[in-house]
This record gives sequence, structure tokens and C-alpha cells, in this order.
Amino acid sequence: MYQIILDKRVIKFIQAIPQKHQRQLKKYILSFQNDPRPHDSKTLKDYEPYRRGDCGEYRIVYRLAESEKTVHVILVGKRNGNEVYQQLKMLLV
Repeated sequence: MYQIILDKRVIKFIQAIPQKHQRQLKKYILSFQNDPRPHDSKTLKDYEPYRRGDCGEYRIVYRLAESEKTVHVILVGKRNGNEVYQQLKMLLV
């Protein structure tokens, strides 16, 4: 079982969206405990070892650390456009 670590910006984002979407995101993120590579997730080719998953209209970016058995969720944002990837680029510079 993997440990899930949420970045502060992720917690803040989730608290600011409607309750229904909060529940969906929480359920999706908690599923990483048992399966950190769900069928709809992909490795980000320019940003390895980061992965992304989609939950409804939201995109989740996380780093999977196999050796430590952790999933560090660093970004959540709307799927439309490249907003999430622009934020990721700024974080990793």
C-alpha cells in the first residue's frame, strides 16, 4: 500500500471547488494507495518521474516513488488548455 502526500496547493485547490467534485477527486486520489498507475494515467514524457491522471474535468499531476512507496500529488487543475502543464513547468524550473 502506498502513502499519499498532498502538496499544500492541492489541498487549497480541492477545498475551493464544489463538494461533488471534491468527493470525486478525493476518491480518485485515495485509489492511488492500491493502484498508483490507474488505466487512465500516463507518464509525462518531458517530466519523468511525474505522472498524470484525469478525474472528470480535472487533471492530477503526481510523482510516484516506488522505492519509498509514496505518491506525492503536486498539482490539480482543470483539464482544459495547458494551465496545469504551465504550472508544472514553473514549479520545476
